[in-house]
Amino acid sequence: MNNIVEAILKYNAGREPKRVALKYRAMRQDAFAFMRGTCHLFYQDWPVADTRLNDAPLAWICGDLHLENFGCYKADNRLVYFDLNDFDEAALAPATWELARWLTSIIVAAKSLQLSRGDAIHLCEVGLGSYAAALVAGKSRWLERETASGMIKELLNPLKLRNRKTFLDSRTKLRKGKRAIKTDGKRALELTPPEKDAVMAFAKEYARQQPDPKFFRPLDAAKRIAGTGSLGVARYVILVEGHGSPDLNYLLDLKEAIPGSLRPYLKHEQPLWESDAHRIVNVQHWAQAIAPAFLSAVTFQDRPFVFKGLQPTQDRLALNGWNGKLKRLEQVIRSMGEVAAWSHLRSGGRSGSAVTDEWIAFGESRDWQTPLLKYATAYASHVASDWKKYCREYDRSGSDWGATLLSRI
Repeated sequence: MNNIVEAILKYNAGREPKRVALKYRAMRQDAFAFMRGTCHLFYQDWPVADTRLNDAPLAWICGDLHLENFGCYKADNRLVYFDLNDFDEAALAPATWELARWLTSIIVAAKSLQLSRGDAIHLCEVGLGSYAAALVAGKSRWLERETASGMIKELLNPLKLRNRKTFLDSRTKLRKGKRAIKTDGKRALELTPPEKDAVMAFAKEYARQQPDPKFFRPLDAAKRIAGTGSLGVARYVILVEGHGSPDLNYLLDLKEAIPGSLRPYLKHEQPLWESDAHRIVNVQHWAQAIAPAFLSAVTFQDRPFVFKGLQPTQDRLALNGWNGKLKRLEQVIRSMGEVAAWSHLRSGGRSGSAVTDEWIAFGESRDWQTPLLKYATAYASHVASDWKKYCREYDRSGSDWGATLLSRI
């Protein structure tokens, strides 16, 4: 067994078997899916001693910045924003760590997007330029329907028109005027009776502590299937009363917070967080323009969890809709670069992160861009090689890949 496979199995050991099997299958799809599922490998390989790549201002990074970790969500002010949307790996680290992962993802995704390598590198240059320019401006902004353009505006426009009933119909089934979560094996799985009792008891206790207990009255719960990297981590979807049954119910997301995969490699002092849920929630509040509805750190079964309103997966940007028009992708990447810069500016000066003047100077220097792009280009080839090794082992071992190989470690 090669070292890549062993590292993957050890990192995912202890996760729930059925959902981690879905993760392994998703990672077999293409190199980009493999990269999304192996953030731990990226930081394991990161050259921490290379000053050209690490001499950068300290930022509150989301830690897993790639093309699919930008998306739309409804904030607690009920407006829809396009922003960074995954903070499970959040940490205080040089900004270049975040940027390198984003650039690598652009190059790795090129094949699935039917882009030439040259066009992918051009998009990286566009993204770096927009990131630096936004830093030089020295002011954090945000993207919502009125300020977005191109493919992002096209995504945001129909979201304004989507009603709650349509969303609920896609995730639940209606029987005799009452809703229940669809456990179709695609977005949700059934809970065992003891598991369901525990989740429902948590939701009832949470509701009792809220100013409007009736809104959070639980109606149903299930295991949630979402993402790639975190599949197998305890995660639940909870259907609550909301503003009234059946068409004004709400879906909430309850996800276990585990230590970030960056933690073994961090060289700078981190805050003494109460829990990993507090780490994730605090950084998300600092870094996003407005946080998602109900975002909070909670405890369930003596473990930390992040609680928030469910964000529909269809609110992710479908990049394959560029339709052969490179300028459409240029607009998207330019906006992503701005969003990343605004996040670093917005969270600047918090618990050790760089202040605005440092960010402006970093944006003006630009001498860090060439080595960063060179590294991302080389590492994208490394990801493709690792994925091929993974595929060979996965294909040899069949559907019981994880269980079979883990027993051999």
